[in-house]
Amino acid sequence: MSCGGPHEVDCAEVLAEVWLYLDAETDGPSREKIAEHLDECGPCLREFGIEQEVKALVARCCGGEVAPDSLRRRLITTIRQAVVSDDGSRAVYEETTIEVRREA
Repeated sequence: MSCGGPHEVDCAEVLAEVWLYLDAETDGPSREKIAEHLDECGPCLREFGIEQEVKALVARCCGGEVAPDSLRRRLITTIRQAVVSDDGSRAVYEETTIEVRREA
């Protein structure tokens, strides 16, 4: 997914960070770069809008339930995936972290 124009932040990176952006969990410089990208890139802005709608729907359905901080941090750091498609082509950006726990 790309409008074909040059951007300071790549579309895949923006889409990988969209949930953090929606939750205002990105730092100031990253937030500004993502906002600038969304202003310039129609396909990413559409995807952002979809994610925003999903977030609002989940918030309505879950009635304000809050995940524990430890779970939220694990989810943010362990799984990130964005599928970017342009004219039928497909690029996948994935990041997975494995945590090894040792019994004391």
